[in-house]
Amino acid sequence: MTDPIADMLTRIRNAQAVNKKTVVVPYSKIKLEILNVLLKNNFIIRVEKVKRKTRSSQTETGKKFIEIEIKYDKENQPLISEMKRISKPSRRVYLQAKDIWPFKRGLGLRILSTPRGILSDMEAKKLKVGGEVLLEVW
Repeated sequence: MTDPIADMLTRIRNAQAVNKKTVVVPYSKIKLEILNVLLKNNFIIRVEKVKRKTRSSQTETGKKFIEIEIKYDKENQPLISEMKRISKPSRRVYLQAKDIWPFKRGLGLRILSTPRGILSDMEAKKLKVGGEVLLEVW
């Protein structure tokens, strides 16, 4: 069983390692929501849902992908220095709203899956909801 979120994180890390400006990942709603949280917190420049033509055996279909534009600083270093998957298919990690504190002294970001949707840790604390910790970014 593969983890599509971990695959997306690996693709982003690999693109950053070779200083690529954009990376394309297969589409899913949860990935798009995670990337929108990263976009809102200025870790990436742009997220766009795109359709690409692929040719199957008999018919021509358009498969959905997400195109991500990676953000770099003035020294051409990526703004995301580390991305770590916390909850995995084999081990789920949950946080209650009262247990949410700034990650990496406010410089990092935790992304949670809550009853209110995919949120950053500080948004979840503000809304007083807990949830499953999907990943940490700093």
